[in-house]
Amino acid sequence: MPIRPEYRFFYPIDWPQLSHEIRFVRAKGQCEQCGRPHGRVVLHLGDGRWWDGDAGRWRCDRGRQLATQPAAAEIAGAVRRTRVYLATAHRNHDTSVNDARNLAAWCQRCHILHDAPEHRRRRRATMMRRRAVGDLFAGVYGAF
Repeated sequence: MPIRPEYRFFYPIDWPQLSHEIRFVRAKGQCEQCGRPHGRVVLHLGDGRWWDGDAGRWRCDRGRQLATQPAAAEIAGAVRRTRVYLATAHRNHDTSVNDARNLAAWCQRCHILHDAPEHRRRRRATMMRRRAVGDLFAGVYGAF
């Protein structure tokens, strides 16, 4: 995923090379959480279960083989196709810590699930900041 221009200064100048090293050398082009392969279109059921075409079996959201395969009716009703893209994620959400232990190669699903609590926290902070500005200029929540 491209870095927004306003956040570019948070990342080191060699970020593209560092990200490539994590995603394709260390992780070998697969999500380190669920094992989905980069650049491929995978079939999935929307709840984390996905079809591993190389192994010919369904896998769970952690990349392990499912003990019981989904029923044909369940597959027919819920199967979706998604192209997998790997991104280099910061495990602790701090972009200034760029050592290998803090970086992970995750697919878009694993990355957004990991970042969800941080996104909620930031959304709340933004909402509170907007309310404070509203109080300052428009009275108590008058403009909202």
